[in-house]
Amino acid sequence: MARRMHALSRGDRTVRYLIALLLPWVAFLTIGKPFSAIVCLILQCTLLAWPLAAIWAMFAVHDYHGRQRLERAVARLEQRA
Repeated sequence: MARRMHALSRGDRTVRYLIALLLPWVAFLTIGKPFSAIVCLILQCTLLAWPLAAIWAMFAVHDYHGRQRLERAVARLEQRA
């Protein structure tokens, strides 16, 4: 059976993690969380909270990719049934 291409290639995921590290508020916008992006931007304005914003964004991006994998798995199971 041929492997299907996922919605995001590994390179796209890597770029999203890099954005989460460097510009955490932009990472929230790319995963569709505008209110979190605003809060994150406020955190970034204080340079002391930048690492916290970056860690938060990394966890949010990781959770986003996990949800995407789960949705694809559920869709495949529903197709079989």
